Amino acid sequence: MSIWELFVIAVGLSMDAFAVSVCKGLSVKKVKTSHRLTVGLYFGGFQALMPFLGFLLGVRFQSLIVNLDHWIAFVLLALIGGNMIREAFGEGEDVDDSFMPKTMFPLAVATSIDALVVGVTFAFLQVKILPAVLYIGTTTFLLSVLGLSVGNYFGAKYEQKAEILGGIVLIGMGIKILLEHLGVF
Repeated sequence: MSIWELFVIAVGLSMDAFAVSVCKGLSVKKVKTSHRLTVGLYFGGFQALMPFLGFLLGVRFQSLIVNLDHWIAFVLLALIGGNMIREAFGEGEDVDDSFMPKTMFPLAVATSIDALVVGVTFAFLQVKILPAVLYIGTTTFLLSVLGLSVGNYFGAKYEQKAEILGGIVLIGMGIKILLEHLGVF
C-alpha cells in the first residue's frame, strides 16, 4: 500500500472523529489547549489502537479466508463508507460540552469502530501495521484538533460534508482494492 493510499484511508477514517470534534467545538464558548489535547489524544489514540487490534484478528484468521480477502476488504470498506454517508443525512449528534473520560471514551470508541474493521483488511493486504497505525493516529489527532477549532469558529456548517467525504473515500478504496485484485489496475 502506497503512502498516498494510506493517507486517503487515514483521512477517510478521521472524518467521524473530525465531525464529532466539530460538535465538541460547538459545545464550548472558548477552546482551550487542554481541550485540543484531550480530543486529539482520545480520537487519535483510538484510531491508532483499533486498526492494530483489527490487524491482529485478521492475521489470526487470514489463512482461513485468503481466497476471499479482496471481497472482504471491498465489502467492509463499502459498508463503513455507506454507513458514514447514511449517518451524514441522519439526525445531528448530540454532544455535550464535557471533556471528561466518561464522555470522551465512548465517543472515541464509537468513532473508531470502522478503524477496527479496516485493520482486519490491512492484515489481508500485508500492510506494515506499525507505521500505518501511527500515520492514522497522527492524522486523526491533527484533524480532530482542527475539527474542534473549526466547530468553535464556523459552527456545524461542515459536519455533514466531512462525513460524506469520508464515506466516499472509504468506498473508493474498497472499489480500488477489488479492481486491483481482478486485474483492472
